[in-house]
Amino acid sequence: MAEVVFRELAERQGLGSRIVSRSAGTGDWHLGERADERTLDSLARRGYDGSQHRAKQFTTASFADNDLVVALDRTHERILREWAHDEDEEGKVTLLLAFDPDASTQDVPDPYYAGTEMFDAVLGMIEAATRGLFRQLEPALRAPRTPRA
Repeated sequence: MAEVVFRELAERQGLGSRIVSRSAGTGDWHLGERADERTLDSLARRGYDGSQHRAKQFTTASFADNDLVVALDRTHERILREWAHDEDEEGKVTLLLAFDPDASTQDVPDPYYAGTEMFDAVLGMIEAATRGLFRQLEPALRAPRTPRA
């Protein structure tokens, strides 16, 4: 959900070409599979298209490809920090809900064993936090690009 929401927000702001966003789990349980139908339905009800999402796995090599690594709960945050090779990589890891000052928890709950309402509630949490994240990133994204040497 978070990747779909973030990409859509970036596209709406005309910054889609400046952002690379990937969703990846810490395990390999569903590699290559589509998102859960309830996730896709919840996204669609709010106007998002999650049909292109396929499960991928984050690995220690993924740190090199990412400026920021956003975890949805403290368990994944802990795992990702343990996988980091050094303090720089560990410093890339943050919790999504840290970007929502009104969040009542640090963890986005896993709605898998719950009903439709929980998927919609989780999407609402992700939307609020993603807007906060985007507000922090937007000034840097709008800044002129500097050539890399």
